Amino acid sequence: MNVSELKPNRVYWWLQLGGWFFYILIAFVLNQFRGVPINITLTITLFLAFLIGVVLSHTYRELIINFGWIKLNILRIVPRVLIGTILFSLLFELLYFGFTYLLFFYGDKIEWVVVFQEFLGWEILFLLWSMFYFIFHIFRNYKNEEIKNLKWEATRNEIELNKIKSQLNPHFIFNAMNSIRALVDEDPKKSKKVITQLSNVLRNNLMIGKRKFITFEEELVLVKDYLAIEKARFEERLIYKFQIDEACKNCFVPPMMVQTIVENAIKHGISKIPKGGTLEIKAQITENNLEVKITNPGYFDKTSKPETGFGIENTKERLRLLYGQDGSFGIKNISDQLVETTLIFPPIKYQES
Repeated sequence: MNVSELKPNRVYWWLQLGGWFFYILIAFVLNQFRGVPINITLTITLFLAFLIGVVLSHTYRELIINFGWIKLNILRIVPRVLIGTILFSLLFELLYFGFTYLLFFYGDKIEWVVVFQEFLGWEILFLLWSMFYFIFHIFRNYKNEEIKNLKWEATRNEIELNKIKSQLNPHFIFNAMNSIRALVDEDPKKSKKVITQLSNVLRNNLMIGKRKFITFEEELVLVKDYLAIEKARFEERLIYKFQIDEACKNCFVPPMMVQTIVENAIKHGISKIPKGGTLEIKAQITENNLEVKITNPGYFDKTSKPETGFGIENTKERLRLLYGQDGSFGIKNISDQLVETTLIFPPIKYQES
């Protein structure tokens, strides 16, 4: 028997012995109301009922387990329980009557009406025992199934998250390499400098990307490194500003989520505007949540489909998997030439395992 089986068995025996003791206690009280004197006969008959009840109900339980009744549906359980309780009630009465008759009433006339009444009493008792036993197991199986479903859901979410995260590095590298390619013919020296910056970015990215959460301060390092690479490509066409409250820096966020939105803002906003523009990142604590706003020149068309579907859709999916309904993503036009993206991260306590 393994450790996980010890606790359920201990619970079973406490309930089993306690239940039969409670029944004997009730029988004793009822006998007192009927005026039955407290003597050796009453003590032995009550003890026999307790002993036979414990042994037979435990045997009945073994039969239920061995024949797999717990796994059956209710329509198949009911007839089996009815037959089982009748058989065990008969056996109970045979043992109880046999012992008490031989010990105390041998030679007396057998009152078959009393025997039948006792049998009906044991039948009701076994039906109650069966009802409590199956209700307990149905409830426990429901809780176990619920826990199993939650574990399965967590595993599925983890697989989906890893799948999405596995797309982040190639997407980031692709965008960065495009920036370098644009510089190779135009300014070879600058392109070498950007390659060095990219290697630093990738080194940090590989270390951070394996974690589920990082501090917002660490995320900002990734964002600034990426913007430094893009600045070499766009030069004066790209201006970026940060307005970050100090309280935000120790908040936890999913790695590369803000950086992905920054990439999206440059790719679909600034890069398509001849004169470029200013990308602004603001972060503050609002109602105990970390609120990050990214503003960039451009126009967000809700009806058009993105070329790759990467930035927005993956961000929404990651937020859903990590935070459920507590995380939030929004994107809107705040003017004809300005787009605002908002990320809201609920507070979490995170410790690297």
